[in-house]
Amino acid sequence: MIGEMMENVRAVGPVFAAVWLLTLLCTVFRPQRYLNSILLMLSLMVSAVFAAGFLGREAGAVFLLVCFLLVMLALFLVPVLLILNGVQMLRKESFCLAHALSLGLGIFVAIGEIATVVFVLGLSGYADIAAASLWFLLVAMTVFYFSCLVLSFVLYSVFMQIMPHRMNFDYVIIHGCGLSGGERVTKLLSNRLDRAIGIWRKCGGRPFLIPSGGQGSDEKLSEAEAMKQYLIDHGIPEEKILPEDASATTRENLLNSKVIIDARGGGKKTALVSSNYHVFRCLRIARKVGLKCTGIGADVALYFWPSALIREFIAVFTEKGFLIPALLGYLAFVGPVLIGLIG
Repeated sequence: MIGEMMENVRAVGPVFAAVWLLTLLCTVFRPQRYLNSILLMLSLMVSAVFAAGFLGREAGAVFLLVCFLLVMLALFLVPVLLILNGVQMLRKESFCLAHALSLGLGIFVAIGEIATVVFVLGLSGYADIAAASLWFLLVAMTVFYFSCLVLSFVLYSVFMQIMPHRMNFDYVIIHGCGLSGGERVTKLLSNRLDRAIGIWRKCGGRPFLIPSGGQGSDEKLSEAEAMKQYLIDHGIPEEKILPEDASATTRENLLNSKVIIDARGGGKKTALVSSNYHVFRCLRIARKVGLKCTGIGADVALYFWPSALIREFIAVFTEKGFLIPALLGYLAFVGPVLIGLIG
């Protein structure tokens, strides 16, 4: 028994150590990178195989089977939960494409899982799909691949919210969003503001807060002005608030805020606060405009989160720097099946 365990450790141990070491190094030295969430997923999978090695051949096989069944159960629950969330979202909010995204993704994942079940039944001889088996496999692999991308994005969003930070910032940028009735701070925006206020207090009241957001055509005042009033009402001195009220996009939020910071002396260590699903795109844009900052995520209402996160994922995915590697990865993943279909 001990000899078998040692053999398993020697076989999987180096991979386990290498993957976790890479994950920890990337997390420490590049804590804001999206790659970290993918490495974390890989590390957890390797850890399951490594742990199975300590249980012996039979018990280890049972352990891995239980892990696989739990993952499959979770995967089969995902489309159900997404569809239920989509229906709830449409009931609570107005009917539009953006609010139907979780419903659409739930249907997409359900199609992939049905294709997977049909393919497995075909392999087992319970369904005659010989002529179309590769097509079912292609659909199943496509849904699996893109579901993994979305899952890694979910992990990143959660990671951005719970990751600890040294509270020694000089500036905190707060990203605006639409106002309720054209003049009132929404729950989504108040969560961002409350997060920024918490950071300000943990830093001993040192940072300047930069509420960033212009005035929309349907708004009675700028988002920056509404946020400034909220901050004052919650105990932030007016002299610690530097409103940026000329921006209409996330890129302009960051560019205009950078101008404010660069025009002032002293330290420049900056945090940007937005909803957790929005932080990744903010950081990508910040790097492009030359703004060095730390992203910190704020809470989002649970029913609103799936649709908002999917919408943000689509916005990130369609960027060339993300789209090309993702599509190349997809072609590498389904390449053998595509060759089989063409041949």
